[in-house]
Amino acid sequence: MGNLEASSLCLLVSILAPILVGLVLICGSRFSVNSMRALSVFGFGLPLMIGIMLYGLFDPLLAGEYNFELRLPTGLESIGIYLHLGLNGISMPLFLLAGMVGLATGLYAMNSKAERLHLYLALLLFMLGGLMGTFASIDVFFFYFFHEFALIPTFLMIGIWGGAGRRVAAIEMTIYLTLGALLSLLGLIALYVQCGVDSFSLLELRNYLSSQALSETVQNNIFALLLFGFGILVSLFPFHSWAPKGYAVAPTGAAMLHAGVLKKFGLYGLLQITAPLLPSGAEHWFPWIVWLALGNIILIGLVTMAQKDLKMMLGYSSVMHMGYAFLGIACFSVVGVGGALLMMVAHGLSVALLFMLSTCVYHRSQTFDLSSMGGLATKAPVLAGFFVAATMASIGLPGFGNFWGEFTIFVALAETDMTKWIVAPAAIGIVISAIYGLRAVSNIFFGQAKDSFKARLESGQVTDLQPFEKLPACLLIGGLLLTGIFPRIISDDANRELAVLYPYEQSNLTAIESVILPAEADAPKEVAH
Repeated sequence: MGNLEASSLCLLVSILAPILVGLVLICGSRFSVNSMRALSVFGFGLPLMIGIMLYGLFDPLLAGEYNFELRLPTGLESIGIYLHLGLNGISMPLFLLAGMVGLATGLYAMNSKAERLHLYLALLLFMLGGLMGTFASIDVFFFYFFHEFALIPTFLMIGIWGGAGRRVAAIEMTIYLTLGALLSLLGLIALYVQCGVDSFSLLELRNYLSSQALSETVQNNIFALLLFGFGILVSLFPFHSWAPKGYAVAPTGAAMLHAGVLKKFGLYGLLQITAPLLPSGAEHWFPWIVWLALGNIILIGLVTMAQKDLKMMLGYSSVMHMGYAFLGIACFSVVGVGGALLMMVAHGLSVALLFMLSTCVYHRSQTFDLSSMGGLATKAPVLAGFFVAATMASIGLPGFGNFWGEFTIFVALAETDMTKWIVAPAAIGIVISAIYGLRAVSNIFFGQAKDSFKARLESGQVTDLQPFEKLPACLLIGGLLLTGIFPRIISDDANRELAVLYPYEQSNLTAIESVILPAEADAPKEVAH
């Protein structure tokens, strides 16, 4: 068996292994806790191990193509559907993100006190298998299928293990995400039909459209379906209300995987499929992305500042930071989209860590109310250290991956006179992040403990992080530091791929010209005769 073939099969194994282990756990309600944990370590750990191995074997010279390609029949070949897998410079970082957040989620979840632990772990493993398949799929049908496969366990976990108000939140999530999924599906089908190719392969769609572009009207219509379909799934303003409520009631594992990884599906679809294949549609709709993204950053940022519940604050914060990724994509350049990719990876690690640590805070304080805590650092200094580090990463402190994502996006926006004006309102988000992030740290860990919490602190019931909590926290913070200190482990391969998909060295000026610009841009100019 050749090296390439073995690597391709490993890619398939990374998808199937978590699903098969999940099936075993569903049937294993009588397993001992140690047996369930041993199986879970295998199911959650193998995808990350394979991802690291494939990263080491990745050939950067195949820009514009895919590494580790595997194409298997499905019985639907007559309509062009194959199980076509592979990784390129864009999907590889997200594949690794899914493996890393998946392992951290599993390590934390297997030590939780959830009822029917075997079922809880099985659903998380199904989510992980779907996530690995989403970012490994070259076939557009399976790209969509694996996302839906990963989404279903989210609804089930919220319904079974969710907190107070879970039914209302689950219904709202279902309505929004179903609408987003349907719009995305319609857009993908329309793209396939209009191209007239005999395959759903992204490579064949790309090759066809590179030689025969669709009409401007068709591109505009298909882009709209995909923009708002994917946008709803990513909680683009004003289609965002499902996310904070859903994350607030979701069990920790579901919140970590969905906010950290599954939410990146829509952004990945926009930067890998939609924008490169439909450039005229991008030109028409990107001004909308700019304004809606600023809505995420400024308006949702202000709403985040008003939150008094820790999980609601984190939920709105997650929505807010998606605005930066949309702005990066709106630049329609290698620098901008590369920054969006860095932002997606770093945000996935930091938000997963924050949701996990928020549960650790709850276990010690028995509340998410920020006004009812204080002084927790005296009893849990390690927890305080991790929480401060995760908060600093979310704000964009240098040394963490989030900094490079935001910085690169700002550089891309500042590349041209037409987009420089966006930098100032976008930068307001950094100030807003610092305000609510540092205030949360202060209210939880420092200052005088509130009367309702003081007795609990003095009772000796509050302890610091336990080993099973430290291990996933170290894994995620390690990923943030690695991408912060060595961002080129992501950007080098990604930039080679993006240079093929986005052959532009500056933002798409035609698109931005239709955005309302500052007054000086509208002032009459002297015309040479």
